Amino acid sequence: MIEPMEVTQTKSEGLSRTFAIKVPASELQAKLDERIEEIRPQMKLKGFRPGKVPASHVRKMYGQDLMGELINKLVTETNQKALEDNELRPAGQPDVQIDGDMEAVVKGEADLSYNMNVDVMPEFEPADVTKLTITRPVAEVSQEQIDEALARIAEQNTQYEPRAKTAKAKDGDAVVMDFVGKIDGEAFEGGSAEQQTLVLGSGQFIPGFEDQLVGVKAGEEKEVTVTFPEEYGAEHLAGKEAVFEVKVHEVRAPKTADVDDEFAKGLGLESLEQLTGLVKDQLKAEHDGASRAKAKRNLLDQLDEAHSFDLPPNMVEQEFNQIWQQLQAEMDAGRTADEDKDKSEDELKVEYRKIAERRVRLGLVLAEIGRVADVRISEQEVNQALVREARQYPGQEQQVVEFFRNNPGAMAQLRAPIYEDKVVDHILEVAEITEETVSREDLFKEDDE
Repeated sequence: MIEPMEVTQTKSEGLSRTFAIKVPASELQAKLDERIEEIRPQMKLKGFRPGKVPASHVRKMYGQDLMGELINKLVTETNQKALEDNELRPAGQPDVQIDGDMEAVVKGEADLSYNMNVDVMPEFEPADVTKLTITRPVAEVSQEQIDEALARIAEQNTQYEPRAKTAKAKDGDAVVMDFVGKIDGEAFEGGSAEQQTLVLGSGQFIPGFEDQLVGVKAGEEKEVTVTFPEEYGAEHLAGKEAVFEVKVHEVRAPKTADVDDEFAKGLGLESLEQLTGLVKDQLKAEHDGASRAKAKRNLLDQLDEAHSFDLPPNMVEQEFNQIWQQLQAEMDAGRTADEDKDKSEDELKVEYRKIAERRVRLGLVLAEIGRVADVRISEQEVNQALVREARQYPGQEQQVVEFFRNNPGAMAQLRAPIYEDKVVDHILEVAEITEETVSREDLFKEDDE
């Protein structure tokens, strides 16, 4: 006989709720049997015909792994049911504390018992966003800005032309050379090259190498003596003195390219007109992004001022802890903000807790505005964000994707900023927008925190 699941509310203080939940072992076993029957037809194991693996064998081989997956899924479903049955809207992810011996639960020898702590949404009426008047600063893209950007591109694509054979190499020149590096008179692996081009002052080579080539001429041979840094990547070279026998083939002087059609074609484009258009579009995109950021800040300030209600304590604590950890890391790295240097730890905690409270309050307000307006995010948008996140860890993309998909809390953190941006976009569409023309400098000036 399958016993019913038990859900008991054990705490109700302010916006905090705690439930004691028990899922009997008999229900866990029944669900495990269902799962085994679900996968058995697709199973192929040596010694059995396809789809004919006995349930008892599947249970013996994979029962504990399947039970672990079931428990994770069941906890999520049970939490959701407890919230729905009690007509509660959670303000954040529930915190689950398992009771008892989890190993015994997985083996089917004990009931699954746990406490679920959750903060619930406070009751408040969100401001009518159609009546907000939001200032959005805008700045035109000037021809001067376009010219400066083109000049930077030309500088980044510096070309080099041969100097006279008698000319001495200067800092910034490119030297074309052969070299052989030796330690104690013996050439070492990776220490030789032919027709190598090195820009003096670029810092590409070992410290001291480039400095000793200043003044060389085409056809000259020179010995360069350097010491590999103690922290050099190759252990057999770290800290060792080496002598490089250098033969200079050519000295080339930097020449800033003329920004014309030929220059644009060298970048893979059709013409200077196309390059200029792309530069203008890029600058406009930068302006639009900064303009939206300033409008969003103005919007959030108004929403913060318009709302006052009790905040879920766990959410505030989690937000504060995250901010405080970031602050501690910055301080440990010697990057303490000037305005924080003379403040005591207690003063800083008061200040940053207020920031945490503002963030939580605004998060709840935006969530409620989005709920009322039926703002939604698509799975495609979430998947795109997941791909962007995974790309930050080359070679580990699959593990990152699996981590997020198996971790509801991490997935919620991924979805949150996407949803917030969509709610902000909704508000900017329906609110009254007043545009204010400003300079590019003012547009990109950082606001005080």
